[in-house]
Amino acid sequence: MYKNDTVYYPQDEMTTFLLPVTSGCSYNKCAFCSMYKDDKYCEVSFSDIKMQLLNGYIYTEKVFLIGADPISIGFDKMKRLLDMIHEYLPYCACVASYASIKNISKYSVEELSILHDAGLRLLYIGFETGREDILKLMNKSHTVNEAIKQAKKLNESKIPFNSIIMYGIAGEGESIDNAVATAKMINQFITNKLITMNLTVFNGTKLENMVKKGEFVPSDRNERFIEIRTLLENLEPKQPMIFDTTHPTNIIKKKGILPKDKERLIDELTNYIRVLK
Repeated sequence: MYKNDTVYYPQDEMTTFLLPVTSGCSYNKCAFCSMYKDDKYCEVSFSDIKMQLLNGYIYTEKVFLIGADPISIGFDKMKRLLDMIHEYLPYCACVASYASIKNISKYSVEELSILHDAGLRLLYIGFETGREDILKLMNKSHTVNEAIKQAKKLNESKIPFNSIIMYGIAGEGESIDNAVATAKMINQFITNKLITMNLTVFNGTKLENMVKKGEFVPSDRNERFIEIRTLLENLEPKQPMIFDTTHPTNIIKKKGILPKDKERLIDELTNYIRVLK
């Protein structure tokens, strides 16, 4: 039951009103993820959601929907949910949520536009990598082409989103190719922010078993620094984009706006790599 679930949310939403919408993950098959391994997927009832909203601060300006991918509930329920938020928290100007490529694909541009107008103003999406073979290896539920297609659909519907990618995900010796492919993917759409995460091998995951069997060899620290720098070198955003490596998993904390801060960030990473050598 959702009331006993561990709550996960982006660090940018630490002070945001958190509203439970789903429990567990509707997919729950990614090789590297252990967050929802023991949780059965279910939707939080609208009566429970109403109680949460009734107990909310009426002047709340932002709401973050809790769950691995709340938009999995579908268009009709999402529209009803957003209308409820507006009814009970009339000053809320932004509803944010995690979202997967798989579930975004179930919405039309028109439906997404309606949700945007109803208050859905920010999504956090796990793109992970721009390499097809690595998406398959990590058992992700989308392809690179699907990711680009859905990102462009969000651009068309005016829903802003933050893109989450994972360095180290391709393994030893593959970091540069992974960075180039990931940058190539990101360059094809507009995203507010690029959030990097450092691959972590968690206990009880399929990835842990792959490592134990020698089927996946994690890249070392220096290679991962080079991967971040290579990613930066190849990013060419269509409009200003925040580049953020401040997530707790990261091995270095850097933040800036591309393209304005690109050279500064690259120089800082280059200096750091020199010190490590």
